[in-house]
Amino acid sequence: MPKKKTGQRKKAEKQKARLKTIRTANENRNVADSPCNSIMECDKCKKTQKNRAFCYFCQAIQRLPQCAQCGKVKCMLKTGDCVVKHTGVYTTGMSMVGAICDHCEAWVCHGRKCLSTHACSCPLMDAVCTECERTVWEHGGRIFRCSFCSNFLCEDDQFEHQASCQVLEADSYKCQSCNRLGQYSCLRCKTCYCDEHVRRKGFKYEKNKPAPCPRCGFETSITKDLSMSTRLHKFGRQGGQDDDGSHAEDNEEEYDDEYAPENDDQSEEESEDDEVQ
Repeated sequence: MPKKKTGQRKKAEKQKARLKTIRTANENRNVADSPCNSIMECDKCKKTQKNRAFCYFCQAIQRLPQCAQCGKVKCMLKTGDCVVKHTGVYTTGMSMVGAICDHCEAWVCHGRKCLSTHACSCPLMDAVCTECERTVWEHGGRIFRCSFCSNFLCEDDQFEHQASCQVLEADSYKCQSCNRLGQYSCLRCKTCYCDEHVRRKGFKYEKNKPAPCPRCGFETSITKDLSMSTRLHKFGRQGGQDDDGSHAEDNEEEYDDEYAPENDDQSEEESEDDEVQ
């Protein structure tokens, strides 16, 4: 007979499971829910943008800065880990600010925990849009992740990218290594794999988790559960360019400029002939 668990033992196990759940939730936190990626409205120009230390459009400082790590706009800790002690006084505005994050361009409060942990774990550290290749400093909008390929997207390209992300760069759903139908699809490589070639020899796979892609390591999805397509449609903000990267309007202007001098020379010759006559 196993020993009966005491109340203290049960309480310790519940607390351990709860802490594990909290750590897992923090690791899998959505980028859109992060305080450094929250919505901010400038007090001066009234334009909506991502949480920033300075307005992206008019460079004005916010009246109530928001911490990029904990999300608070007012420090009410009488005795805490604040670097600047303010016993019995609540701090707001620049009195609460301790630093600016180089990655997300947002304020970090003067709490010791926020100052020491945010710079190393900033969710927008490598936030480069997969469509337009712009960083946080190059546009004023928020950052999102694609729900299919998990790549970073800016606010301008998020809907257009996700509308065309479920497209395979192939003519059929066949496996890349054999001629069988691909049961698993990688939404980052846009390729399909069968049940045999999706697994590699000598690689340890976790139980009850989807197999990673043999090429890039991204989690694969079952093809029949997705509305996958093999047809590629180029549209949207980045789709109005030719193969050489120039727009159609630019080509029309070059075409006009090319033939304009000849027409001018002909008109000058005709005018000289009239004068001679």
